[in-house]
Amino acid sequence: MEAFLQQLINGLSLGSIYALIALGYTMVYGIIKLINFAHGDIYMVGAFVGYTAINTLRLSFFPALILSMVFCAILGVAIERIAYKPLRNATRVAALITAIGMSYLLQNGMIYLVGSETRAFPQVIKNKVYEFAGLQVSQTQIMIFATTIILMLALQLIVQKTKMGKAMRAVSTDADAARLMGINVDNVISFTFALGSSLAGAAGVLVGLYYNSIEPMMGYAPGLKAFIAAVLGGIGIIPGAMFGGFAIGIIETLVSGYGGSLIKDAVVYLILIIILIFKPSGLLGKNVKEKV
Repeated sequence: MEAFLQQLINGLSLGSIYALIALGYTMVYGIIKLINFAHGDIYMVGAFVGYTAINTLRLSFFPALILSMVFCAILGVAIERIAYKPLRNATRVAALITAIGMSYLLQNGMIYLVGSETRAFPQVIKNKVYEFAGLQVSQTQIMIFATTIILMLALQLIVQKTKMGKAMRAVSTDADAARLMGINVDNVISFTFALGSSLAGAAGVLVGLYYNSIEPMMGYAPGLKAFIAAVLGGIGIIPGAMFGGFAIGIIETLVSGYGGSLIKDAVVYLILIIILIFKPSGLLGKNVKEKV
């Protein structure tokens, strides 16, 4: 039982990171029905911004986290304006191919700028380990989980209580009707990209602390798993992304902890296939009938 509970604790830490990335996927899809496959690489850029802020600028954890979030928010808006906005009325396949191309552009651009080698992420938090009832929880895990909860609560506050959040919900429901009501849809979409990208930037810094290393190709696998988390919970649904992220993190650590580290990725992808077959709207989603 202790081993099981320990894996749950580890899964919550990993799931926190997946949840932050999944929120960006689900918000963008909820607004413009686009799967932004470059989102995982924005998370990678966030990790390198945090690395530079701590290692070169000598900033502490929270200033580095905020700087990474701001930089990734600007990057997300730039990508939306340059790559996605011109294709807003194009086919979904065109937008999807563009997103994949942007993903490879960010990967190879970072390799060109900093090289392809793995870097050790500076540990700005003393990794003190606390023991309770035979369970071990590190200070880094507590910081990751606490930071994630604070950011999720802030996101919910923005979406539910602010004027821009109300506009986001209106555009998600019906963009044309929202435009007729005087809402600037372009600004709402850009704000959504900024918000989602800032969360991905935060996840990049947190994963640097968690794994102690970063490299330019680090965004692909976690980005794909975060997308699976968004689909699992119900893509387009913010609570679904949170639930899916934690669920995928816990499942992955449980599989690894009980001897299946070589197949943990296969199990995650199997979950995606099962969800798409039996409940494509996600566990928290609802099937919506469309009139034709």
